[in-house]
Amino acid sequence: MTSPLFDITGKLALVTGSSRGLGLALATGLAQAGAKVVLHGRDPQALTAASEAVGRAGSGEPAPTVRFDVTDARAVAENLAVLVTEHGVPDILVNNAGIQRRAPFNDFDAEDWDAVIAGNLSSAFYVSRQITPGMAERGSGKVINIGSVMSQLARQTIAPYGASKGGVLMLTKGMAADLARYNIQVNAISPGYFKTEMNTALVQDAEFSGWVSARTPAQRWGLPEELVGTLIFLASDASAYVSGQNIFVDGGMTAIV
Repeated sequence: MTSPLFDITGKLALVTGSSRGLGLALATGLAQAGAKVVLHGRDPQALTAASEAVGRAGSGEPAPTVRFDVTDARAVAENLAVLVTEHGVPDILVNNAGIQRRAPFNDFDAEDWDAVIAGNLSSAFYVSRQITPGMAERGSGKVINIGSVMSQLARQTIAPYGASKGGVLMLTKGMAADLARYNIQVNAISPGYFKTEMNTALVQDAEFSGWVSARTPAQRWGLPEELVGTLIFLASDASAYVSGQNIFVDGGMTAIV
């Protein structure tokens, strides 16, 4: 029997950017663990497919969905107000939505910088700001921000991405400092290199995949479902006294030089 410490049955979870990729894997894992999951995305077709898939993994009914731009503070506020009215204040918030733009630093366009910071960092602030007051009023809540190994490591052409994910980790600490008094735990998960549909080209690139395997002590790419165990820990009572922390799920990549 599963320990009740890890039981999230019936908990309401919102996962941003969950119509595909790691977000969909995280949402599916929460549904399999018994949570009621609200999916978020911008592509209606992808969101519909994800809703049906997550429903099959959980209750059997299509998962509810919301569509809005996480970089638009007004849209976030308006749509999350509707979500709370219809479903209640989420017990679990996973800030997963994000984007990537690549270019050498000296060629990086200011608009692309703004887009990366807005998509990866400001979005987590906008969404959390709308959800955590209700958590505070209730006296409980879990916020899990999705970071990256690139918050600690660096590679050419993605300096703004690393800066945004470093910001996510400091936002996590700052939120934890402010919200722990309300029994809200705020933590981060920082994935390494994972096989997703958005990484297909990189996975199929023999040279790049060889670099990932050589750089990672586990000698392979991660599988999206391998994030779920850490997520359940941080979403459950098992982490009731854990806040402001970042857990790297990276096959040991950040443990070595």
